[in-house]
Amino acid sequence: MDMTNAFSEQFSRTAKLMGPEVLKRWQAAEVVVAGVGAVGGYAVEALARSGVGHLRLVDYDRVELSNLNRQVLAVHSTLGRQKTILAAERVRDINPQCQVSTIDLRIDAGNVEQVLAGIPDLVVDAIDDVDAKIELIAAAQERGLPIVSSMGAARRIDPGSVRTGLLSRSEGCPLARLIRRRLRQRGLSLDIPCVYSIEPAAGGTHTHATGQGDSGGSEIRKRVLGSLPTLTGIIGLTLAHVALMNLLDSAHAKYGPSKS
Repeated sequence: MDMTNAFSEQFSRTAKLMGPEVLKRWQAAEVVVAGVGAVGGYAVEALARSGVGHLRLVDYDRVELSNLNRQVLAVHSTLGRQKTILAAERVRDINPQCQVSTIDLRIDAGNVEQVLAGIPDLVVDAIDDVDAKIELIAAAQERGLPIVSSMGAARRIDPGSVRTGLLSRSEGCPLARLIRRRLRQRGLSLDIPCVYSIEPAAGGTHTHATGQGDSGGSEIRKRVLGSLPTLTGIIGLTLAHVALMNLLDSAHAKYGPSKS
């Protein structure tokens, strides 16, 4: 099969709605997705199905039983496998022309430069670890890279409470409030497009050990929060939509308005 014709047919409905120039911009874009679990997995799914041509997928984790209730990559046959590898396989199966790379690590101040190497068009933050989230946002801002971010998706049951907007104007989300405080302490901008919920968080938490650190040493302790596939999926897909629209804004700034 002719790959050019296959691509045109595969994304014909997207081009019909958005115009061929928009599809070309998404195809040319390089996007870093940090975190490919509950929220990030759905975000990657939507970016791949929208024709984004270059994806760099970052995560340190493997699929475990507790992921099956909400993560698109988690099924019994993938238990124990690296999430980035699974995500890359799925992207290539969705769009064989997409150039996918993976980085298997837990983001921190010492390795974030590797995550953001080169000049990606956009960074998608779907991390649930606060320290890693701060380091990624800080590094993106220092490099002048646009970033979109997800806030708290767990412990919510009302899809009607999901909102998009700048982090500086978000409300009702404890994680967003914490991120704002940490960013202010470092003198960083709060004008970050994000997805959040205004619904008060409910339910309990517990902590368990999962996997090992990047060096193969001590176990990583993870706080486990109650969650639904519906809300994490909605937030992940919404995050992808915010990312796609941001890519169009960036392209408009670089190349001028679309002629389509």
